[in-house]
Amino acid sequence: MIPIEERFPRPSVMGVVNVTPDSFSDGGVHLDPDLAAAAARRMIEEGAAIVDLGGESTRPGSEGVSSDEELRRVVPVFERLEALPLSIDTSKAAVAQAALEGGAILVNDVTALRGDPELAGVVADAGAYLCLMHMQGEPRTMQAEPHYEEVVGEVAAFLEERLAFAVAQGIPEGRICLDPGIGFGKTVEQNFELVRRLDVLLALGRPVMIGFSRKSSLGRILGDPTATTGPVAASVAAAVAAYERGATILRVHDVKPHVEALTVAAAVVGPT
Repeated sequence: MIPIEERFPRPSVMGVVNVTPDSFSDGGVHLDPDLAAAAARRMIEEGAAIVDLGGESTRPGSEGVSSDEELRRVVPVFERLEALPLSIDTSKAAVAQAALEGGAILVNDVTALRGDPELAGVVADAGAYLCLMHMQGEPRTMQAEPHYEEVVGEVAAFLEERLAFAVAQGIPEGRICLDPGIGFGKTVEQNFELVRRLDVLLALGRPVMIGFSRKSSLGRILGDPTATTGPVAASVAAAVAAYERGATILRVHDVKPHVEALTVAAAVVGPT
């Protein structure tokens, strides 16, 4: 398998399809596997390089679901999407195994291989790509009182340690990207600082994924202190800013406007 930065050159868009009743932005929209599959196909047609399917919400305050329930939600979607570039958003080895057998090429793990001791072996054996994300705490409590002495340095140190762990488990470094976990145990200010100082994460030598799309921080920076989501225009602005600071993969819900904006941004920035 070619290195992840060659498979997903800057900027690459990852579409999001959540097959859940309670995700923060599109919960309940894609519960029907036919609708979920149609949404994934549309995202690829609109220019997404890959589509990330998830069967368990990780929004703030969410409760987990069993492997069986997660499998029940996502497997029928994978069965309808043969030959499309797909990712599985899971921290469970059994779900990752089924998704990889169903055609997924990337495992997107919000726990950075801390949630299931078997997951690293599944990824290594399949020769899949892997995204390691930073999260302080767990989804149920992560936004209660996030605290850091220095958020960028601490996130970078965590991702460096998890990258070393993944490599030690037999996953080649060239197949791994890193995600600072926007909205996963961070304040509004900390989310923006992580993007502003993306060079610190890039110094780890791996491509960075940013998922700022529709996050509540975008609505709050626009003046709504109780916002639970952010508008499309704000999401696009955050994605372009992250790309200009070195991000490789932008994980988004609204593919077409992001692809269009990033295409223009790439033309302005020029060859890198």
